[in-house]
Formats: sequence, structure tokens, C-alpha cells
Amino acid sequence: MTRIDFYILPDGTDTTGDAVMTVCRLCDKAVATGARVYLRVPDATMADDIDGALWSFRQGGFIAHERYSGTRCDDPQPAVLIGDLEPPDTHHGILLNLGADVPAYFSRFERVLEIVPASAADRASSRQRYKFYRDRGYELNTNNL
Repeated sequence: MTRIDFYILPDGTDTTGDAVMTVCRLCDKAVATGARVYLRVPDATMADDIDGALWSFRQGGFIAHERYSGTRCDDPQPAVLIGDLEPPDTHHGILLNLGADVPAYFSRFERVLEIVPASAADRASSRQRYKFYRDRGYELNTNNL
């Protein structure tokens, strides 16, 4: 069964900037273990922010990634894909969901990571996602950052 982890950003943080840096840290940890990650983004602006951050996150290196548009990626495929479509079968290890809803395909993943920004609207939608998972019996973990 899919394991769900919520990462709650502290109050008073820069919602977009802190979420992007949290995403980079989580991707870095996941890739270091050999996992493949699909980053589900709500819009092109967030995709651009994360794309740029993954190139410069680590001094002297980057996290291999690619934007996913629904067509097959070139081999070798990067460990991290960024998109808003249903991911390819090659990337069902970790879903890092930045969307406001639960994607229909979430249960194909071993783990789902949910980032909870500090804004009231984002926290409210995160509570709805938490309730969705809880009501279906998924193992939930909360991490206060």
C-alpha cells in the first residue's frame, strides 16, 4: 500500500521559495537512494521554478531531471520528471505532489510526498488531501519542517 508523507512548512515562510527548496532536498534524498521521482506541478510557473532550482540546488552539481510532456523521454531517463500529466510507467517510485488535489493515479506509487505550504489556502487544501488519504486507510506520516 502507498505510504503518504506530509511535509509541513513553518508559518511565516516564503511559500513558493521554501516549497521549491524543500522539493529539491526531497528529490536529492530520493535520488541518492536510487528512487525515481515524479514531480506533479500545478502550473508552468511552478515547473519553471523547480526546473531552475534543480539545476543549481547543489554547488558543483545538479539533480538530473526533465520536463515531462506526455511523450517518451530519451534514454537514459532522468531520475526526476516534472509535469502535470499522468507519469510514465518508469516513474512510479515517488510522487511528489504539489497540486491542490489528489491525482487519480497516486496509488501506483510506493510513496507520495505532499508539501504543505504556510498559506491558509494551501493548508486548507492539504487538510482535504489528508482526509482523503486517511478515509481510505493509507498510512500517513507528518513531518514538521
